[in-house]
Amino acid sequence: MFKPGESGNPNGRPKGSLNKNTKHIREAYQKLTENNLDNMSRWISQVASEDPAKAMDIMIKLSEYILPKLARTEMTGADGDDLFKNIKFEFGPDVNDTEGRDIPDIEDYA
Repeated sequence: MFKPGESGNPNGRPKGSLNKNTKHIREAYQKLTENNLDNMSRWISQVASEDPAKAMDIMIKLSEYILPKLARTEMTGADGDDLFKNIKFEFGPDVNDTEGRDIPDIEDYA
């Protein structure tokens, strides 16, 4: 058989893979959820009739199991400075700059 400290897989379980119990629990929970979608909709509707905010909170909590959360990413330069400190946006002429523009007088519209 195996020597002490050795196993059939010296590298161990691959990173990110689930152990058998975790895999079975997730499959059972998924099946339970799939089999109760109609009930869950009815239950949330009942909660919403009394407390819409609580129903929304339930929906948000349930969504975490379906939609992955996005992580915040901070972008900085190599020295830690703000990458966008020297960026300027120009969207056309300044609307307050009337020099060189033919702007009719307000009386022209009367």
